[in-house]
Amino acid sequence: MNETPSYRLSNLLVYFLKLGTLGFGGPVALVGAMERDLVEMRHWITPEEYNQGLSLAQLAPGPLAAQLSIYMGYVHYGLTGATLTGLAFVLPSFLMVVGLGALYLHFGGIAMIQALFYGIGAAVIGIIARSAHKLSQRTLGKDPAAWGIFVVAAVVTALLEREMVYLFLAGGVVLSLVRTHPWKQASAGIMGVPFGFAVPSLATGQLGTMGLFFAKAGAFVFGSGLAIVPFLHSGVVKEHHWLTERQFLDAVAVAMITPGPVVITVGFIGYLVAGFPGACVAALGTFLPCYLFTVIPAPYVKKHSNNPSVKAFVDGVTAAATGAIAGAVIVLGRRAIMDLPTALIALLSLLLLWRYKKLPEPWVIAGSGALGLIFHP
Repeated sequence: MNETPSYRLSNLLVYFLKLGTLGFGGPVALVGAMERDLVEMRHWITPEEYNQGLSLAQLAPGPLAAQLSIYMGYVHYGLTGATLTGLAFVLPSFLMVVGLGALYLHFGGIAMIQALFYGIGAAVIGIIARSAHKLSQRTLGKDPAAWGIFVVAAVVTALLEREMVYLFLAGGVVLSLVRTHPWKQASAGIMGVPFGFAVPSLATGQLGTMGLFFAKAGAFVFGSGLAIVPFLHSGVVKEHHWLTERQFLDAVAVAMITPGPVVITVGFIGYLVAGFPGACVAALGTFLPCYLFTVIPAPYVKKHSNNPSVKAFVDGVTAAATGAIAGAVIVLGRRAIMDLPTALIALLSLLLLWRYKKLPEPWVIAGSGALGLIFHP
């Protein structure tokens, strides 16, 4: 690490507070903003340091933008910088979703709120479908094995209506075996073991159960925050019955209309389940794996980021995660698209995002909410 950076840690914290408060557009937009602002304009981070952080964020489990923000703080200020920078980036959107959660619980029975989310929930389906397409283009390429993993994960998720995390691991192992020799798989296996499953079930009560569940969820978010959606749906709605289908769709919608990482939807979900303590437990459980998977391997990322076995394993997990998102579109669509108006809203959202690639998603959400007010039965 460079011991004489050209900026203070306080400067970096102010920057990430602003990015977490005003940064819309999902992980791709947020990662691009960091490169533009920190590398090209301010020259606080070198291109090599940025690329190393991006490689680590893509390689290890965790929401892409949040992990990269943590690594940017680590570059010159070590664990202290990584910890404070991650908090600065996540805290604004966390406070926003907690506030929205309080309003949602207070006004959720009002007809206007129901009408808004009637349209917004349908738009979310179009947004997730577009995201699944973008992810598949960027991560799968023309690799037939990766596409095979994608299809299997999509079909399994759609048919079983739940996320099978071991399917992610299987995807990583299969692609690693296809691309590399079997005796080289040990290193990839180590990177892919989710520590959430190694945690003994010592916690009791709802908050303890929530903490363990969201820790497992955080250990399987590869690349895009939307990869967590099918996993959350399986656990929150199907397994634990903490939320209804409608409430879960509304939670995803809230994540779309707030800045910062999409994964912050866990704060909204936690608030609906157990108030402010639930929001804190859900957020901490989700982001703690992201933090650990960044700071622990950070000193070695340059040495191992190009390991063929590790890269193949992560590509396989990413293919499975992308397939799960595609399957989740079908699962969630069955609930959100309930009549002709919602079908048209979902289709219109998808077409607009497809045609105008730089169209901000919050605008689509706002327009869909207005349509919901008009067409809600």
